[in-house]
Amino acid sequence: MPYRISWISDIAVVVSPENMEIMKSVIKKYGHKRTTVVEGGTTRHRSIFNGLEIFVENRFISSLLQKPEVVIIHDAVRPFVEEDILFKVVMAAKEHGAAGAIRPLVSTVIASSADGCLDHSLDRAKYRASEMPQAFLFDIIHQAYRQCSDYDLDYGTECLHLALKYSKTTAKLIEGSPDLWKVTYKRDLYAAESLIKDTLSQQVCVITDMKKDAVQVGFLLHETLKNQVKLVKGLSTSFCKNDHHLQNTLLGQCYNFICINDTFSDFKETHQLVEILETINASVLYSIVLISVHIDIFGNASFNTEMQTLVHFAKEVKKKNILLYGLVIHYQKLAALLVV
Repeated sequence: MPYRISWISDIAVVVSPENMEIMKSVIKKYGHKRTTVVEGGTTRHRSIFNGLEIFVENRFISSLLQKPEVVIIHDAVRPFVEEDILFKVVMAAKEHGAAGAIRPLVSTVIASSADGCLDHSLDRAKYRASEMPQAFLFDIIHQAYRQCSDYDLDYGTECLHLALKYSKTTAKLIEGSPDLWKVTYKRDLYAAESLIKDTLSQQVCVITDMKKDAVQVGFLLHETLKNQVKLVKGLSTSFCKNDHHLQNTLLGQCYNFICINDTFSDFKETHQLVEILETINASVLYSIVLISVHIDIFGNASFNTEMQTLVHFAKEVKKKNILLYGLVIHYQKLAALLVV
């Protein structure tokens, strides 16, 4: 998720030494920008320390990255973090120096005695589970890591505690969503896959050209879909390759698109949209579903020829993991023909 957020300037991915080359190849394959791979340490805290050090020393990378005002620390095993919680912890860190997501405890925490019997239990109403993401003013957390002991680096796990202990900074706690859970066991992979598929199926982006009829149809479709799916985005554009608004919208983890044009005479806009999707590698991980809607007000004598052109184009883009469908709306005949 973070690589899709424009206001995050740099991303440091900390991995074990034996996985450095694999991670670099993954980043290159999927075209992730602003991403630097850093060699991790033997423990969680030592790995985080290495990630922070790339902003002040170049012993891990060839050139320094610009030191940020705020740094976010997040676990890769929590893949469903949303931009909303990232923004909240960043803004809280700006004000308080440190901030972290929390969740209610779902089980009571108990302590056992040396002989394996119950010693005592905690009142879970008074406690919270510390989650990720966490955010810090960079100098506060970096100073804490530089001052902490080897014992902290080897056995500690809580970044907020280091900020409190060594930088005298009390973190602001932000209530997080249930989506912050960790992919820890093999069974969690199946749950994660199911959640991803459900999320992808519940997001649609309706894109129209700038002409009146297309915009009107797009608006009506947008209003109708709001009652059917969780998230509907609407955008009117000229389909220019350099349209940064369009590119940012396409980067927003949406895999279902409805492209509305006010003519059936050519497929220029559809071709341009496909080219943009290919440029940003949108279909690398999951299939893109693209429905190309054409409004034919006056009737079209060359309908069969143009349908064949669309079918041929659909076969070509299917090889690139883009599933293209064509929908032609004839105003005069009040009928709609669907071609797959």
